[in-house]
Amino acid sequence: MKRSSVIVIALALLGAGGAGLYAWSPPAITGPSETRPLIGGAFSLVDTNGKRVTDADFRGKLMLVFFGYTHCPDVCPTGLQQAADVLAKLGPDAGEVVPVFISVDPARDTPSVMKSYVEQFDPRIAGLTGDAAEVATAAKAYRVYYRKAGSGDDYSVDHSAYVYLMDRNGKFITNFMFNAPVDVMVDGLKKQIAADNARDAIAPPTKS
Repeated sequence: MKRSSVIVIALALLGAGGAGLYAWSPPAITGPSETRPLIGGAFSLVDTNGKRVTDADFRGKLMLVFFGYTHCPDVCPTGLQQAADVLAKLGPDAGEVVPVFISVDPARDTPSVMKSYVEQFDPRIAGLTGDAAEVATAAKAYRVYYRKAGSGDDYSVDHSAYVYLMDRNGKFITNFMFNAPVDVMVDGLKKQIAADNARDAIAPPTKS
């Protein structure tokens, strides 16, 4: 295993910006937003088709947000396969969820590179990149650590490895470790979808 992968795993266990305290929280949290950690926020990035997208474009969907890069030796492929397996096991409920994979290596991860990489796992995964400042803004919002390691063309990028579950308004619900069992994630997502549906069913009608 490369040194960078060891660092990534160590950071996942220690937590990024205190997020580790919530690593094994119940996957479905419906309490007041003010009790949740300050994770998530606005971003403006580019998708695999070169289209500018923001966090607002994902409203109405549950997001599974994670950061990585296409040259990652093991953690990122594991995370992407995990996301693909989650979508497969969700069945009809998969339409309620969008995995969002944000690159921390914008110099190499162009939209076309991200497209060919992400589609190896599942085309429903949203691959996002941008310039260095845009990526830094997104990483800061999600309390994600990343740092270039090495020099030359074969450098690696150390990074934290949480998968953040965000609600339909882009607010933090909980997070999973990058190697969390797929069944645990699917169960948490199904509970959250059921809770959302139950809330919508009892919501008062909107006045015209």
